[in-house]
Amino acid sequence: CTIMHPCMDRRTQILLKNLAKKVKALRKERGETAKAVAERAGLSLRFYAQLEAGEANIAIGRLATVADAFKVKLTDLLAEPERPQAVALLGLRGGGKSTVGPLVAERLKIDFVELDRRVEDEAGLSLKEIFELHGEAYYRRLENTCLTELLTGAARCVVALSGGIVNNTEAFEFIGRNATTVWLSATPEDHMQRVMDQGDHRPMADRDNAMAQLRALLMSREPFYRQAQIEVHTSTATIHDVVDELTDALKDTGWRAR
Repeated sequence: CTIMHPCMDRRTQILLKNLAKKVKALRKERGETAKAVAERAGLSLRFYAQLEAGEANIAIGRLATVADAFKVKLTDLLAEPERPQAVALLGLRGGGKSTVGPLVAERLKIDFVELDRRVEDEAGLSLKEIFELHGEAYYRRLENTCLTELLTGAARCVVALSGGIVNNTEAFEFIGRNATTVWLSATPEDHMQRVMDQGDHRPMADRDNAMAQLRALLMSREPFYRQAQIEVHTSTATIHDVVDELTDALKDTGWRAR
């Protein structure tokens, strides 16, 4: 058993993340503790936790003991899930979702959709009007409705999600089950600068501690973003390189152009 190395090939990382989801789902379905499963499988609790986090490159023999602990076939744990119909882009505003998304969709010859635009169309109102007139709960209900239609529809698509969708537990769990998830990460400084470059100076208006608040927001959401199957860092590469990297990563999960 070894801990997943940062330089491990992307294909292996994706397989380990898929394995982590299956193991965690099995344990939760059976209402067991991680400690109980680890003991039956002969693993340390620390290593088992890393297995569920997708951070442990477990030897095949040890994985067989995990399968035995759950009374399932080893092949059940190793079988790859069917590829979803959508690629879901996660991350804070300024991460590159609206820039990278259309280019990746073009490469895959599928549609690009911004979920917030779908919500606006559904409501017949702008996001600002939705929040001012009806509040966040109404927005979240529309978000769930539009997301379900997108991810269960027949058409394949790349969908840019709002940065705060991780606060919508129902929606975020649904995305994890029904889409290939991608986190477009960036430094806090780049997030801030890109928003301002778009002509929106509100983040800095009357907020001397804007950067500190942005860092805190990113820190609070990062554990959720890190659950994505794929992460592409957009701060240290050109748009072309980011699109190439993400397209290659999607190919590793089975995505191909039509």
